[in-house]
Amino acid sequence: MSAHARTRRSAGVLAAVLAVWTGALFAPGQAAAAPPEIAVEDGATQPVFSLANAISETVHVDSDMDSDGDGLLDTITVQLIRPAETADGMQVASIVKASPYWTVQSTAARRSTVTDPIGDPAVHWSGWLDEYFVPRGYAVLEVEIAGTGTSDGCLSVGGESDGRSVAAVIDWLNGRTTANYANGTAAVASWSTGNVGMYGVSYDGTLATQVAETGIDGLKTIVPVSSISSWYDYTRAQGIGYRSWSVRYMEGFTSRWGNDQSLVNCTAQYQAIGDGETLAEWDYSPFFAERNYRNDVDQVQASVFLVHGQRDDNVKTTQWGRYWDELVTHDVPRKVYLHDGAHVDPFYSESKDPVGRWMDYWLYDIANGVMNEPQATIARPDGTQVNETGWPPAGTTDTSLYLGPAGNGGAGSLTTTAGAGSQQFTSSGAVAESTMLASPGTVRSYRLAYLGPTLASESRLSGAARIEVTFTSATTSTPLTALLVHYTGGSVTRVVARGSLDAKNRLSLTTGTPLTPGQQATGTVLLEPKDYVFPAGSQVGLILTGNLNAFVHSDPLAGQLTVALGTSRAILPLTVAPAPSCADPAWSPAAVYNTNDVVSHNGHRWRAQWWTQNQEPGTTGQYGVWVDLGAC
Repeated sequence: MSAHARTRRSAGVLAAVLAVWTGALFAPGQAAAAPPEIAVEDGATQPVFSLANAISETVHVDSDMDSDGDGLLDTITVQLIRPAETADGMQVASIVKASPYWTVQSTAARRSTVTDPIGDPAVHWSGWLDEYFVPRGYAVLEVEIAGTGTSDGCLSVGGESDGRSVAAVIDWLNGRTTANYANGTAAVASWSTGNVGMYGVSYDGTLATQVAETGIDGLKTIVPVSSISSWYDYTRAQGIGYRSWSVRYMEGFTSRWGNDQSLVNCTAQYQAIGDGETLAEWDYSPFFAERNYRNDVDQVQASVFLVHGQRDDNVKTTQWGRYWDELVTHDVPRKVYLHDGAHVDPFYSESKDPVGRWMDYWLYDIANGVMNEPQATIARPDGTQVNETGWPPAGTTDTSLYLGPAGNGGAGSLTTTAGAGSQQFTSSGAVAESTMLASPGTVRSYRLAYLGPTLASESRLSGAARIEVTFTSATTSTPLTALLVHYTGGSVTRVVARGSLDAKNRLSLTTGTPLTPGQQATGTVLLEPKDYVFPAGSQVGLILTGNLNAFVHSDPLAGQLTVALGTSRAILPLTVAPAPSCADPAWSPAAVYNTNDVVSHNGHRWRAQWWTQNQEPGTTGQYGVWVDLGAC
């Protein structure tokens, strides 16, 4: 809630007022009026209820767990807002947002602990959910999960107590557990229809994903925004830690966001989190299997509307992409919106109606056709949107581009035909990513660069690229790091996707196998899934290196790698538009051409980068005036 002033009335006082009001209006035996109902127009609930007069209350829900081991079942604190008409017998559906971020600590205390870019200190009702949904006839609940805010128990950072905190609230909304107000009187959700939708960004959305895997009755839909589906993939990339996180990051999270009570009562539990995440160093382990919500998608009974930013370098697109694959496999009702932003909630600045109509359909059974609409919406960098009936779109095909040798001393090539030979680089953790990407046509000792031909027509990447590398290492351990890059005229337009593999984990994420120096091995680097268009006139680029300090933790053993070109390849899920005809004007030595003029010459299309006359396309070199737009 922003500047709205609310009348805060306890349920008891309100009930007394209503009893007097009802008695004054209705004589004995006279029937009371039917309870108010939601208003629906054009398939959407309408904002007809007063937010200013809504009922605000705090309840403490009885859970079925004792996560701090004090012999008492944990109570979970919930703040909620519901239309005043619910006191007149109206029943409403509920939007639930659960979070660990409502713990009140001093700024100094937060700064003294591990930096956490997942979320920021939150104030109740600082979002948009209450302002949008309460006037449309919904209750909105904000849940303080165990060990945070004023709830009992221990935070578990993706573990059992997190999910059971939220499950208790859904149970209460369905009459399966009890709750109390601060004065000890019972809080009964008689106003609840039992239908629940969850919404949240980052950790908050992660909680929705976690609870959905239990198949709990009453949870009808979830809308996770930039949320985690696997805590392993959040902190680690195929056996190596992301640079943003320390090896005991998840334990550090508890000291920042656990409430004062939990920091005293849960020291053993919080120590166990750190021990669990470090038990196998950076490898996959039972600790992370418990926090992998993709494993139980077959149990999900709720529909799922995923929202994610394609520039999100915090909760990477691996989180939504691999979860989506499981939703497809198990035919869970689903929808996805990919915006072109970073780790943000796009609905703060965009229309909230897509979420509203989704909730209307799943929580109020309003026949608005949302399930007949395109399943995927992708926002492009220029602000346009593409709609698809499924994702990846029909026609997407895995395309192999083999790593080829350098031509004329420049960058290596990406071709559809396997070549031969080998190339070397020596890993260096001191090189910035921008330096790693620059001048792909120049040989650098710390990386290998490969460029595809200038595209004659646009190529659309839809999915996760894989980089299969056959290599020989001079040491027993090294990362393999790959960057898929959009180049235009030899300059970086955008890093499209990244990925890294600890070569010791080339065979298994649970067990590392050291390399034998001088002996050939093969590893597959999984890049983040993206939906991205390489336009005509651009080039698909690939950078291969070892340590990349800005992305993953450096391996001090990393050294020289020799890459076999004949078998190493990039596998890209692509749809390629048909090449255009040579309909552009033919180049003439007498004509004057200005920036962006396009001509045809010798079976190719060419674009001028600046003013030119009498310079023949194809003779000016890679960085000359003419850019090859491909064959026609």
